[in-house]
Amino acid sequence: MSTRTIEVALSTPGLDARGNATQVPLGLPEYHPVQDDLGGEHMLINIGPQHPATHGVLRLVVELDGETVVRVVPHIGYLHSGFEKLGEYRFYNQIIPLTDRTDYLSPMANNCALALAAEKLMGVTITERCQVLRVIAFEISRIISHLVWLGTTGIDLGAYTPFLWCFYQRERLYNLQEAWTGARLTTSVSRVGGMMADVPEGWEAGLRDFIRTFPKTLDEVDAMFTRNAIWCGRTQGVGVLSAEDAINYSLSGPMLRASGVDYDVRKDRPYLGYETYDFDVPIGEHGDIYDRYRVRLEEMYQSTRILAQAVERLEQLKGAPVNVSDPRLILPPKSRAMSDMEAMIFHFKQVMEGVKAPVGEAYFGVENPKGELGYYFVSDGTAKPVRWRIRPPSLINLACLPKLCEGVLLSDVIAINASIDIVMGEIDR
Repeated sequence: MSTRTIEVALSTPGLDARGNATQVPLGLPEYHPVQDDLGGEHMLINIGPQHPATHGVLRLVVELDGETVVRVVPHIGYLHSGFEKLGEYRFYNQIIPLTDRTDYLSPMANNCALALAAEKLMGVTITERCQVLRVIAFEISRIISHLVWLGTTGIDLGAYTPFLWCFYQRERLYNLQEAWTGARLTTSVSRVGGMMADVPEGWEAGLRDFIRTFPKTLDEVDAMFTRNAIWCGRTQGVGVLSAEDAINYSLSGPMLRASGVDYDVRKDRPYLGYETYDFDVPIGEHGDIYDRYRVRLEEMYQSTRILAQAVERLEQLKGAPVNVSDPRLILPPKSRAMSDMEAMIFHFKQVMEGVKAPVGEAYFGVENPKGELGYYFVSDGTAKPVRWRIRPPSLINLACLPKLCEGVLLSDVIAINASIDIVMGEIDR
């Protein structure tokens, strides 16, 4: 058993008969060896559920031996959202606002994923311009989510300035998101068969300006963190997960790729024409916090590449339809609904009765910022799903936290939990 030696004081100040300071011996040996394991009792502490370090209402019950973690038990369920059950009482388009509130850091991506699942169930093929708009929605959401992760993880490890850089760039994207959808957080941008609206005139210029200038901020973060001794010391070799374990835990997204597993839904099961875009999938090597940081940082560079290609395609498809031309699926324009009897009937039936899906079931998975997000529908032939289930990447990725925290220091628990990048909205769904 290893020991460490602590030097202690041999005496303490006192006063002699004349009132002068003197030294009074304490009778202690010169050196006192202290054993690492003092045989004391383990201590249980709570981190959360009301604590910024848990990134939401997550409660971690931590068993400690000194400052060494013996085990961590995550407790979930404090949010009480019940989204999946709520979805079973709503029309398919009415479920879209619920997806805003699951992973609320990437609402547009959630919206589009829900529409893709419903369209698969109904056998609907969307237009080419709609595909490009959804790709833009996905990649904007990926950058926003990663910026929030990078900035808040920096704060967790003691770095405040990159947080300001990241949130400034996030605000720029929120301005674009608001100009498109009318909302910053609860976007509800997609519809079954199309989108809530096309982007407004001049919107592409704002996106191009972001694409041109955003990589400079990423370069600054790279210069601040990647070779920083403190950052490397807090992240390298901490929270290591092997490729085999990552697969066994069913991890996905940056958590899986940081462990060296080359899997990205956009590449392996393409959707929205992702196979026609030129981008790379960053893969880690060691599976530690540092690799998760490098993977997410590089993913933002790659998302910027995808956005640059998508905005050019959007320009080529200017004036093309966004929604399918089926009046039983897409609401007619209000001007037509107020002036044409047939359009008003279609509007009335959709609003009052909803769009009926054929009997069957469908699952659709997408590459969301945190991993593979899947929506599963079971239809009994009515306008409301009889079952709606979500495959939330945050919940599945969180399952590996107890393993990652075994034997680390208490301060490392905060860094490891941050590296998983969870959001409680889709965990407590």
